Parts: sequence; structure tokens; C-alpha cells
Amino acid sequence: MTREVLITGGLGYAGGRIARFLAGRPDMTLRLGTRLRHEAAPEWLKNGRVVRMDFESPDSLAGALAGVNCVIHLAAMNELDSAANPEGALIVNGLYSLKLLNAAMRAGAERFIYFSTGHVYGSPLEGRITEDSVTRPVHPYAITHRVSEDFVLAAHDRKKLVGVVLRLTNGFGAPERADVNRWTLLVNDLCRQAVTTGALVLRSSGIQYRDFITLEDVARAAGHFAALPAEACGKGLFNLGGQRSMTILEMTERISARCQAVLGFRPRIVRPEAAALEDGAARPLDFCIDRLKATGFTLTGDIDAEIDATLCLCKKAFGQGA
Repeated sequence: MTREVLITGGLGYAGGRIARFLAGRPDMTLRLGTRLRHEAAPEWLKNGRVVRMDFESPDSLAGALAGVNCVIHLAAMNELDSAANPEGALIVNGLYSLKLLNAAMRAGAERFIYFSTGHVYGSPLEGRITEDSVTRPVHPYAITHRVSEDFVLAAHDRKKLVGVVLRLTNGFGAPERADVNRWTLLVNDLCRQAVTTGALVLRSSGIQYRDFITLEDVARAAGHFAALPAEACGKGLFNLGGQRSMTILEMTERISARCQAVLGFRPRIVRPEAAALEDGAARPLDFCIDRLKATGFTLTGDIDAEIDATLCLCKKAFGQGA
């Protein structure tokens, strides 16, 4: 049976990679939601279409959701815009998610997959973190995502649909399009720096730990939960990380090495010395994904391949002569 899948933010950073991945599945027909009026469908979207969505319009949401079996919701204000406008973030990340969820239930959608953030657990992330760990978000981006989590899980508990919340850590990799505005993310920023300046400049000493997951695995996880039997979704809450905790400096050194292998030069690393206030920032991080793996999901993403693709895209889009 072919399922109709609506991906909000399906032309964005993670959403674009998820859409490109799912576009190759014969059992799914995709609708990529966008707020833009005249956005053309990407050439790889052979079995799907782009739909304009106005979250303030019930008719617009109803039209976008008509006949949809599964919603994958990623549309949100990013962390920088959320910090600059917390009230706007509460509307876009919180209220609009609720409007979409309610519209999905009215339309008879069977499943609602919500991409949240691992930063609902607080900042900095450190120690062992499971889905049972206490949440204490401090950033408007994380706070507003935590709000939406509760609405999705409440609908799941009331059996209105199968609600799935994925708490994503640091997804990284090449976007589908260079004009996707996510070049402030750590790995993307460093790859762009390497191409445009020949150096990798860190704003901190880089001793902080992060959990990194390739966008390939993020896309595979979305497809996994779109097709997973309802009973296997359990309570509906899953950490989505890469089991690849490393320091920012370790990731920076890896990018430098891949730049040598792929582009033929090794950018220098520039960073300040660790300050006393960073002493507590070097605690290791164990972002546990045992619950995710218990559903049969396995990580297969290749860190180096993802970095290489990002460097090549940066070279093409931002390098000399681009």
C-alpha cells in the first residue's frame, strides 16, 4: 500500500535530506510543505509534489493534509532566530505545531512524527542521558520544542494517532541545496570556513563534548518510524543520536584531515585556550539510544563521507570561481 507522507520543512536542511531519501521509496508519495508561494519541486521529486502551507489558515492545513497517512514535522524557527525572538518561536515552534497536529487528527492521519531536540535535557549536555532523564531546557529553541512534545505525546496516549517524538542531537551533513540557511551549524560552518578562508576558527577551546549523527542516519530514522508497526512505537519518545560523542576539537581535527584528503590542503585550526569557566564543559556525554535500537534501527552513516560531501558542496558553492 502506498502511503501519503507530508514533510513540513521538506525543502529545508534536515527535511530536504529526509525528503530526498524517502523519494526513492516506492511505497510512499511525498508532499513537501513550504510557506513560500512559488517554490518549484526539486528535480528528484518524481513521485510527489510541493504544497504551500499557511499555519494560520485551517483551510490551508486541511488541504495540505487531505488523504495524508503520515506527517513528518520539521518546520520551525532555528536556534538563532528563536533566541532573537522567543515570542515568535513560541508561536512558530509551539502553537503552529499544535495547529498542525490538530489538523492532522481531523484529517484522519494515522501517524505524526515530530522532530524535537536533544537540548530539551538542558545545556550543556553531559553525562548519561536517556529518555527518562529530567528535561530542563534553557534556550527558547529547546523550550518551545518541549512544549510541542507534550501535545504530540498526549495525542499518542489518547490513541488519537501514533505520535512519535524524536529528540535529535547534532545532525550534520551536506544540505540538498547550498542556499539552505544552516551554515551556522558547527560542522557546516567549519567546512565553509575551510573553503573560504583556509582556516578553522573556533569560538571556544573546543573541549566541550557533542553527540554527532549523520543526516543519512537522520533520514533513515524518519523512514524507519514512518513504516514501523504502531505497537513497536511504544511510548512514542526516542532519543535520536549517533553514539559518536566527541569534542568539538576532535570533530574540527577530523574536518581538517578530510579537507586534506578531499581538497588537497589542510586548514589550520585556530582556537582560544581553555578558560577556567570551561572546566566543567569537558565532561563526557553518553546520549543513550537503546530505546531506538530496540525497535530494530541501526546506525550506518559514514562520518567521513558526510564531511566529504559537505566540503565538496562548499567548494562548488563558495570556493573561488563559484
